[in-house]
Amino acid sequence: MPQITYDDFAKVDIRVGRVVQADEFPLAKKPAYKLRIDFGPELGIKTSSAQITKHYQPAELKDRLVLAVVNFPPRQIATFFSDVLTLGVILGDGAIVLVQPDRDVPLGAPIR
Repeated sequence: MPQITYDDFAKVDIRVGRVVQADEFPLAKKPAYKLRIDFGPELGIKTSSAQITKHYQPAELKDRLVLAVVNFPPRQIATFFSDVLTLGVILGDGAIVLVQPDRDVPLGAPIR
């Protein structure tokens, strides 16, 4: 695995957001949901395509805190533009479990 410096890591802007909407995404090549995530007043609401269908249903994602990389350029997935990369743990079977704070924290708070 290649090593990076702290300066490399500091370029990655990871923030806390709250899912405000989660919808099925049937046009995605791999099963995914379309998420709308609120990152607070500084960043506002951003979109994300997340391949988290194995362990989550859309209704249970609403109001959940998540972590996301917010400084990637938008990526088009089918007809949807994903603004941020929602972070998760990739399990042995390829399923993804979300990474999230263990308590309520301010929306938009940076991760270091």
